Amino acid sequence: MGVAAGPIRVVVAKPGLDGHDRGAKVIARALRDAGMEVIYTGLHQTPEQIVDTAIQEDADAIGLSILSGAHNTLFARVIELLAERDAADIKVFGGGIIPEADIAPLKEKGVAEIFTPGATTASIVEWVRTNVREPAGA
Repeated sequence: MGVAAGPIRVVVAKPGLDGHDRGAKVIARALRDAGMEVIYTGLHQTPEQIVDTAIQEDADAIGLSILSGAHNTLFARVIELLAERDAADIKVFGGGIIPEADIAPLKEKGVAEIFTPGATTASIVEWVRTNVREPAGA
């Protein structure tokens, strides 16, 4: 959160009823291999559980993986809960099967970035490194 010392801390979560977690696990491993601390919440997490975990773990970011089609509802609820809990400085990014037409509205709601199928792990790692924390002295 903010300009913290130490590695970037990312909660990777699978909200809702979607039971396919291979992509989330690949991203979690790529972030870990890049030197970040990753907390993987497992399947079927509620937005409340995800936000609670992020706050308890002092996370810098939450990465959501959604394939179920419920991205508009679930992303919005996570953003809303972060604001309610005075934790809006935790950046939210995500990926999965998200139609192009839904990306701009999600960003307007506060989602920092959306990665669609075909995004490389290297591009996601680089985005997190570049965008999750403010540069020192900023």
